[in-house]
Amino acid sequence: MKKQLLALCISASLSASALAQDTSSEPVTAAQVQELLQQMQALQQRVSELEAQLKEQQKPEQQVAAAPAVTANEELEPRQRIYSSPALAARVEKLEDDVKAAENAPISIGGAVRTQYVWADYDDANTDRGGDFDFDLIRLDYSGSIGDVILSAQYRWFQYMESLQHAWVGYNFTENWQGQLGITKVPFGVTPYNSNSYFFSSNFYVGLEDDHDAGVKLRYRDTDWDLDFAFFKNDEQGGIDGSVSAREDRYAYDPLGVRLSGEGIYDTPTLAVGETNSIAVRAARKFALSDISSFEVGLSGQLGKMNDGVDDVGDRSAYALHGVYTYDRWTFMGQATQYEYDMDMANDGIVVGAYAFYDTIPSKAELYTANIAYSLPVKIGPITNLTFYNDLSVMTNKRGYDEDTIMNVLGMAISAGGLYTYVDFVKAKNQPFIGGTMAGDSDDFETRFNINIGYYF
Repeated sequence: MKKQLLALCISASLSASALAQDTSSEPVTAAQVQELLQQMQALQQRVSELEAQLKEQQKPEQQVAAAPAVTANEELEPRQRIYSSPALAARVEKLEDDVKAAENAPISIGGAVRTQYVWADYDDANTDRGGDFDFDLIRLDYSGSIGDVILSAQYRWFQYMESLQHAWVGYNFTENWQGQLGITKVPFGVTPYNSNSYFFSSNFYVGLEDDHDAGVKLRYRDTDWDLDFAFFKNDEQGGIDGSVSAREDRYAYDPLGVRLSGEGIYDTPTLAVGETNSIAVRAARKFALSDISSFEVGLSGQLGKMNDGVDDVGDRSAYALHGVYTYDRWTFMGQATQYEYDMDMANDGIVVGAYAFYDTIPSKAELYTANIAYSLPVKIGPITNLTFYNDLSVMTNKRGYDEDTIMNVLGMAISAGGLYTYVDFVKAKNQPFIGGTMAGDSDDFETRFNINIGYYF
C-alpha cells in the first residue's frame, strides 16, 4: 500500500513538474527536485500515520495496545502547504474522514431499569398492606451496524427469571428493502404495539402482540406501503427440543403444550408441543390525509405447524384486520383478530408460557381492540409530555369457554427526560395479571392500580 501511494505521489508530482516546465520553458533545478522529494516524504509519512491510526481504531477495544500517534481531534497542518496534487489531497482527506468515523463506536448500548407499585383488589394481603413497591427489571439493548451489517438485540433480567427478547442481524438491500435474520419480531396487526399501556392488549397474552421468533424476515417500507414477509423455524428458545432449563421463562407468550382433560389451567403440560415452520405476512397501506392527519389500514396472517418433538400434531393460524387514524395529537387504533389451533387430539385448550409460569388459552377465539390516546406537550419541572389513553380489549367466542375476557386500561404515560412512567387503572375479567386467565369462566371484574417507573438510557 505504501509503495502504491509513493508511486502515486511521484507520478502526480512529476506530472505537475512537467506541466510547469512546459509553461515556463525553464529546466527544473536541483533545489526544486529536493523540495519535491521533501514534500513526497512528508505526504508518505502523513498517509502512513493515518492508515495506522485507522487500523488501530477499527480493532476491538481489548486488542488496542497503545494510542495512535495522531488523534482524530488533533489540529492538522493545512493540506495546501504539504500537497501539490488535488488527487493526493482528496485521498488524505478520505483517510481522515475514515479515522473520524472509526472513532465512533459502531454499536450503541442502552437499556432500562424499572420498578413498580401495585395495588390489587384480588389479593387480600396486598390490599391490607396498601399495595407493594417492587423491582421490575433491568434491560440491556444493543443496536448499530458494523460495515453494512445491522445488529439489534435485547436481554432482560427480572427478579424471578431472565430472558432474551430479540437478537437479529440485518442488511439493507436497497433504500426500501431490508432483510433480518435471527430472533426477530413476528409481523402482525398494529405495530409496534397494539396498545398504549404497560399491560399491552389481550392479544399479547395469546402470542399475537410483540412476539419474537427465530427465522428470517424481509421488510419493505416507503411512504405508502409497509410490507413484511417472514418464515420462522421455531420460537425464540429453539422450539420443542430447545436446550433451555425452563420453557416458561420467556418475554412473550408462545404455545408450549396441549391442555389435556383433567389438568389444571396453570399446570406444566403433560403433552409438550412447539410451533414450527410458520409463515407470517403483513401488508399496511398508509394515507397522508393532511398535514396533521393520517390513516393506515392493514391485513396480517400467520400459518404454521405444531410439533411434539417427533411428529406434527396440529396446525395453527391467525388473521387480523387493523386500522390506525391520527389527527394532530390524537391517535385511534382498532383491530379484529381471529386465531385457531387445530390439534389432532382432544384438548381443553392450548398451554402457553411466559414470565416463569404456564397458562391456558382457548384453542380458538376472536379478539377485538379499540384504543384512544392524546399526547399533550407540557413543561412541568422535568416533565415534557403527558399521554392520556384508554385501551379496551375483548376476547369472545372462546372455544370451550362461555365467559368473555375483557380488559380496560385507563392510564397516563409521563415523559421526563430519561424517565418514562405508566400510571394505569385496570378493570378486567378472565385476564392474566389481573387476577384471572384467558381460559377463565368468571363473570367478576377485578381491579389493579399500577405505576411502572422506568429509567431509559
